[in-house]
Amino acid sequence: REMDEVVISTTRSSRTISDIPTRVEIISANELEEKTSMQPSNAKMILTESTGIQTQQTSATSANASIRIQGLDGKYTQLLKDGFPLYSGFSSGLSIVQIPPLDLKRVEVIKGSSSTLYGGGAIAGLINFVTKVPTEKKELSFLVNANFTKASDISGYYSQKFRKIGVTIFASQNLQVAYDANKDGLSDIPKFERYNFNPRIFYYINKTTTLSFGVNSGFENRFGGDMNLINDKADSTHSYFEKNISKRISTQLKFEKIFANKSVLTFKNSGGYFDRSIEKSNYLFTGEQVSSFSELTYLLSRNKSEWIYGGNVWSDDFKQTNATLYPLDNNLVIGGAFIQNNYKANDKLIIETGLRADVTNQNSFFVLPRIGALYKFTNKFSTRIGGGLGYKTPTIFTEDAEENAFRNIQPLDFQKLESENSIGGSFDFNYRTSLFDQVSFSINQMLFYTRLNHP
Repeated sequence: REMDEVVISTTRSSRTISDIPTRVEIISANELEEKTSMQPSNAKMILTESTGIQTQQTSATSANASIRIQGLDGKYTQLLKDGFPLYSGFSSGLSIVQIPPLDLKRVEVIKGSSSTLYGGGAIAGLINFVTKVPTEKKELSFLVNANFTKASDISGYYSQKFRKIGVTIFASQNLQVAYDANKDGLSDIPKFERYNFNPRIFYYINKTTTLSFGVNSGFENRFGGDMNLINDKADSTHSYFEKNISKRISTQLKFEKIFANKSVLTFKNSGGYFDRSIEKSNYLFTGEQVSSFSELTYLLSRNKSEWIYGGNVWSDDFKQTNATLYPLDNNLVIGGAFIQNNYKANDKLIIETGLRADVTNQNSFFVLPRIGALYKFTNKFSTRIGGGLGYKTPTIFTEDAEENAFRNIQPLDFQKLESENSIGGSFDFNYRTSLFDQVSFSINQMLFYTRLNHP
């Protein structure tokens, strides 16, 4: 759903959604509220009904799922939270089923390559979960849920803006008893117990300068498999199970300064720690991931033209912690710089161009151009066209590896493996009109093309 009054953050632009050549779809607050009441424990249902997005279950017993956009594997979709890449590499496992929805303001979805602004991993597109911020009016909401599958959820959210300080606090407890829907003796919904606590504080230095710091934390024990074993009735014929124990902690620091000419300077930094153990019958895989992300951007805004300059550094260090002859350890550091321009040629035509250069510690260098255009035939009918390049560094964290719980996966040989690269483009048209005072009609059609090299 597109709403003209929404200024999206994923494109880093100050333009409204109706004036951006990049196609962005918004899951608004009203839709989020409806989906949250239906599934309060995670954000999976929020995305399930969006066109062109599929949530693919990668484990029959843990109910883990990955996000596919336009048919491409989940590793080509980048998940962000408030613009921070908190769910990449090892931490992408269980991510979509561990994101609580109650504190979300909206979800922004870009289908198609977004590598110019966000680097590797955004070949298929990206999904940005945007959380609520404090307002002058206090917000206090609670959600209590119980259903016939023996799930129980308690969530609470509080936010308020004072003179110089603003705070948001989200906390939740999600409990689920193992549930066998088709009575085949195996859990269709695993048993799990999860706790989340996400506090954020905002310091308003002055009317144009804001500093914020937040922590996301989640702790979960997930257990699925044979119902007899789960209910402590295991024997030689009832021994199949999968147990996931995970800890997720990340920090988000953001500084934003708005100048008199409406230009914006933004600095972001995040650090993340993710620990997960996967245990099956006669098998154990455990690992730890430490990651960091820093970014500095400057938005130079003019009446007809808008420039976005930026650079970022992203690091990901994974270590397998259970004893093995061939550990799947992996260390990746990526540094990049980008520039993007939005130019409003006239009231009908808006052109977007961008260029990014990335270098990695795996001796890889990428140059990623992108171009797009928006043409408004009338105030009801418009079309977008665009395309660009992308890449993905070699990784063991794929849907296939997740389905096999990383069993029999070989360590990567970076002397022999090439990074994947892609070329893609899309074309769409949109028509929207009002039929009556409170009834509108809209239709949109999108065509896309993506080619992957060295998969």
